[in-house]
Amino acid sequence: MAFHCNFKTTDHLSSFTLSKSPKFSCRTTSYLFPKALSVHKPSPFVVRSVATSGDSNGDGGGASPEVAGGKKRLSEQSSWEAKDAEGNDYLYRLGKESENMNIAVGARAGVIDDLFIGDFLGKDSDIVFDYRQKVTRSFEYLKGDYYIAPLFMDKIVVHIVKNYLAHLLDIKVPLILGIWGGKGQGKTFQTELIFQAMGILPIIMSAGELESEKAGEPGRLIRDRYRTASQVIQNQGKMSCLMVNDIDAGLGRFGNTQMTVNNQIVVGTLMNLSDNPTRVSIGQDWRDSDITHRVPIIVTGNDFSTLYAPLVRDGRMDKFYWQPNLDDIINIVNRMYEKDGISKNDVVSLVKTFPNQALDFYGALRSRTYDNSILKWVNDVGGPETLGSKLLKRKKDENLPVFVPPEQTLEALLESGYSLIKEQQLIMESKLSKEYMKNMDD
Repeated sequence: MAFHCNFKTTDHLSSFTLSKSPKFSCRTTSYLFPKALSVHKPSPFVVRSVATSGDSNGDGGGASPEVAGGKKRLSEQSSWEAKDAEGNDYLYRLGKESENMNIAVGARAGVIDDLFIGDFLGKDSDIVFDYRQKVTRSFEYLKGDYYIAPLFMDKIVVHIVKNYLAHLLDIKVPLILGIWGGKGQGKTFQTELIFQAMGILPIIMSAGELESEKAGEPGRLIRDRYRTASQVIQNQGKMSCLMVNDIDAGLGRFGNTQMTVNNQIVVGTLMNLSDNPTRVSIGQDWRDSDITHRVPIIVTGNDFSTLYAPLVRDGRMDKFYWQPNLDDIINIVNRMYEKDGISKNDVVSLVKTFPNQALDFYGALRSRTYDNSILKWVNDVGGPETLGSKLLKRKKDENLPVFVPPEQTLEALLESGYSLIKEQQLIMESKLSKEYMKNMDD
């Protein structure tokens, strides 16, 4: 049946006709109303049925483009008539699926919505898939020649190789290697240098990811990252591992700090990975064939005595205390200043002038020597008052003054070193909190 209805704003039925038709459909339009039945001026709201068989009784007026077989389409740009790879109606097949959760085909060429794909993201654009393949660290920023302490190198290499050969060794191999020691001793940097030298693509986490407002989220994140490292080994054929930096900052107990549910779940997750390194679930049903690769875990921290004792016990975690000796410090600092023209004798003199300092202290020396050069560059730009317009709002053809780095000398480094030592002593001796809290105990 086909019917024509014309309504005015007062909902008054002006005309009503019926005609027989094998198929009908409804759509809102105003310009297709037949002139012979237009008794009143067409109102904004019109419901009209249109025959879809393509005969003259349908009276489509040529508004709908025809496709092969005489059928009419909604539009030449519509994807509702798209076909799948087998030539079947895609939306009809998708609707027959038991669980209509197919969200991976929204931007696949030749399937649906070709009009909106373009060439910017590629024909088959899956941004999330690309991100999953890039969660590994490749260390492109490590340029130059750096020194790796032999003792540190041996410990990392042995731990990784033992885990990759665990199925061939008749021994209990700890899954986790805990590297701990004083602050600023280069634990993370030395580890990254070794990863680069060995061609390892690690998954790196930090202590900030071990807490969340959602209970269980950090534990699931660790298992997910662990499985991602396993997929790197399986799919890319490259060595990988999971590294957690400053783990004691996220899981350690300091004073009267509160132990949260997420702390307990994270500790339990790491203990479970150590006991079952090839069976890791992130919520899916268990399958006998779901076997993951054994992925070595490396964690860094300053004080492992604050961690849960069963996690750091022998058999689960292999501990390595890193305290560089004098030769290690001299070699590392020498490579650091080698490009500045500082001789090794000057480096030895610098290290002996400031003993008992962490490695990051000697990096801060070089940074402090840039202060005067940066102040000179600011004055060349026009002073502090013009920095906002010069740095962010300058014209395209306007060039900033060239920054000239300072010439590094032993005297300049010693001057920066004494300045840093003075700041350290002020922090330790002043204790300005006592000025605000007179009743605080010594």
